[in-house]
Amino acid sequence: MMTDISYQKCLDEMYGLGRFGIKLGMETIKGILDALGSPEKKFKTIHIAGTNGKGSIASYIASILCASGFKTGLYTSPHLVKFNERFVINNCECSDDDVVEAYLAVKKADTGKRKATFFELATAMGFYLFGREEVDWAVIETGMGGRLDATNVLKPVVSVISNLSIEHTMYLGNTIEEIAMEKGGIIKEKIPVVTGVTQASALSVLRKSAEKKNSPFYIYGKDFTTNTASLTGSTDLTHSSENLFDYNGIKNRWKGLEIGLKGDHQIGNAALALAAVEIALTGADSDFSHSMKIFTDFAQMEKNVRKGLMDTTWPGRLEYIMENPVVILDGAHNLDAAENLGRYLKEKVKCRQLTMVIGILDDKPCEAMLRYLTASADRIIFTKAAIDRSLEPVVLKEYAMKITKAEINIIDDVAEAVDFAVNNSSEKDAVCVAGSLYVAGEARKRIQEKFL
Repeated sequence: MMTDISYQKCLDEMYGLGRFGIKLGMETIKGILDALGSPEKKFKTIHIAGTNGKGSIASYIASILCASGFKTGLYTSPHLVKFNERFVINNCECSDDDVVEAYLAVKKADTGKRKATFFELATAMGFYLFGREEVDWAVIETGMGGRLDATNVLKPVVSVISNLSIEHTMYLGNTIEEIAMEKGGIIKEKIPVVTGVTQASALSVLRKSAEKKNSPFYIYGKDFTTNTASLTGSTDLTHSSENLFDYNGIKNRWKGLEIGLKGDHQIGNAALALAAVEIALTGADSDFSHSMKIFTDFAQMEKNVRKGLMDTTWPGRLEYIMENPVVILDGAHNLDAAENLGRYLKEKVKCRQLTMVIGILDDKPCEAMLRYLTASADRIIFTKAAIDRSLEPVVLKEYAMKITKAEINIIDDVAEAVDFAVNNSSEKDAVCVAGSLYVAGEARKRIQEKFL
């Protein structure tokens, strides 16, 4: 496609909108989509909100739908290395030309009183591309919150709310109940809801919202469960299978399922994805119907599920990107994620000398996060991503010196920090980059360019 604007110029214009900040609300995105001919109504969707695990759940669902023969779009954020990662169709990122075409179409449609933010433009671009490519399904991750998130223009087949913790208090509220109200804003009239939320007060908020909207409500641990069997015999971290689990679902019982992503917490994410897929593809709820073909061949569906789970990839989340030394990338960008990573490192990397490369943003509980991120470290390198919200490494060092006796270094540039960590580790050692998806993304780019 020939255009008078380059791919980089599109991105420069979009990133320039960052100075206008976050603006929650639905009027602008609705106006753009109406002008584009409502592409979001041309395909079936599964909508996902929550604090942690959204991207993993979305990736599991998209992979299973692809394995089931459906043309499937996947919209997630943020990206790690390249903007195109946000728009995936049948496991392939959209091209630079696709991005330019979508941007020009959306920019032309942005004629409302308030111009669109970066995320609103990106969301509209995703819907435009999925509509143009005539996908059967699109799996859509919210950006922040839910009720006023740009993605909430959708009327999905099923809604998923992964879990909740205190985050983005300026926009979502200061209590878990307030945050539940915002995330629960994706619940639609008579549309089934699947959740992994555990806090009683938050569950009460979500359940009341579902009841008010006559929406079937399924809770992980109650309406569908898992039984796990960890495979820990192998010491080959990069190739060992970590988790087998049995899924006791809404309608199906599948034994010995294996997941491609690492970490015990991924079993819960996979269970939420499986419940959503059950509802979407089998009409598991008696009051539920939609025009997509419903699966009745459950043996074939099980094969598709097994393949989809094993084929799932999600870069930057417990991603083993190198072998000698082992290098692990994990965003671990909030307290719950840092705790999960800390537990994983303690259990799986305990026999190796571990170097942690850590950078954290200034709106995160860094001191609490560091207690988990540094617990298994023999050496720590503090760094910062190339965005203005990064905490200065010297601040992180001051906190860390109170809680660890590990060797501490400061290397401001992420690429240089990665170089130092890898070059000063033996083949039997391990390096883990964590604390921010932005840091993980910069590290991933450096490793791909220099070490792979």
